[in-house]
Amino acid sequence: MDPTTRDYLRRRFRAYYASTDVDLPPGAESREWGYIPWTAGGTTMVRHKSLFDLGDVGTFLGDEGPRHVYFSAAEYHDPGAGTMDEKGWQGADLVFDLDGDHLDGVDESTPYPEMLGECKQALVRLLDLLTDDLGFADEALQVVFSGGRGYHVHVRDDRVRSLDSAARREIVDYLRAIDLDLEGLVRTESNRGTTRRVLKTEGGWGRRTHRRLLSFVDELCGMDEADAVDRLREFDGIGEKRARTVLGAVESTPEAIRTGNLEAGGPGVRTLVEALARETVTAETAPIDEPVTTDLRRLIRFPGSLHGGTGLVVQRVPVDGVDSFDPLVDAVAEPFTDREIEIEVTEPGPVWMDGDRFRMEEGVVSVRECVGVFLLARERAEKPRPDVTPEREHDRR
Repeated sequence: MDPTTRDYLRRRFRAYYASTDVDLPPGAESREWGYIPWTAGGTTMVRHKSLFDLGDVGTFLGDEGPRHVYFSAAEYHDPGAGTMDEKGWQGADLVFDLDGDHLDGVDESTPYPEMLGECKQALVRLLDLLTDDLGFADEALQVVFSGGRGYHVHVRDDRVRSLDSAARREIVDYLRAIDLDLEGLVRTESNRGTTRRVLKTEGGWGRRTHRRLLSFVDELCGMDEADAVDRLREFDGIGEKRARTVLGAVESTPEAIRTGNLEAGGPGVRTLVEALARETVTAETAPIDEPVTTDLRRLIRFPGSLHGGTGLVVQRVPVDGVDSFDPLVDAVAEPFTDREIEIEVTEPGPVWMDGDRFRMEEGVVSVRECVGVFLLARERAEKPRPDVTPEREHDRR
């Protein structure tokens, strides 16, 4: 990034912070703080800072206008100490990170809004797992749009605060259904000398698979025989003969199938349930970034700060407001919406911002500042040199 562009962004980031009140996280004085300044030659992290070192956070941000701002998921006895061992770890939030560009089916050709939309769907699945399966209250969850490619979820609950890395790894394995097999979803029941194996329906992935089984049985019951057989044959391991056997069991003993009885209908039912378990995992698991959750010393973006790669706000999102949240509208910094600036586009192409789509052509153009800041931060544009004059960078009327 050239010096003119870098200096411009720093000035505008400072203006944003000067006009914005920041809310500190719980235990802010016990957390480590870090930031990346607008320096030449890359993004060098300044860390091992405490609130004592920074002073008033709002004043610091308004004076410095950093490119990125972070705080620790953990709390320490001495957060400003120069080494991790000296800090004295006290406990940590349970933190999850979802990155849109890490999702299956998302690649470099995926439009930015589409990638963010896919990531929000993954966020909804994660929140469902955290509340429905792990029992966290909405009030214990803080959802944050990262300002870039996805979302963070902070779990602040005394039950998880002291968990070590290995215990957090187990939570990750559950949420991602790592090494999940059917045997772990089944229990054996005994009654008058006979035994049967049934799905566990009390909770977890067994209950989720059971829900899918119930829905699938209802689907089969609404089909004629030929269509039902064809539908069953879509699953690996179920040919026509086995499909007819399963369909017969569904028709003759539907309640046994609905209870998840793996003995009803012979091996075909087991094959069906295994396939539905795989479908459940694919459709409902949360593709979180594993190292973020297991790292007890992780720094994560400070809500309310600006993301130096987009100029968007690292925006808190109420749990009950996730469905309606549009990051390319709701995370646009207000100071960047009221005027136009000139930029020199070096990488043309579409931009989506503040509810509009813009087709950027190469060369010097006048654009809304939120669009310009985004392109400058993404290094798809530069500030023209020499910098524009005040007469050409004007308030929108």
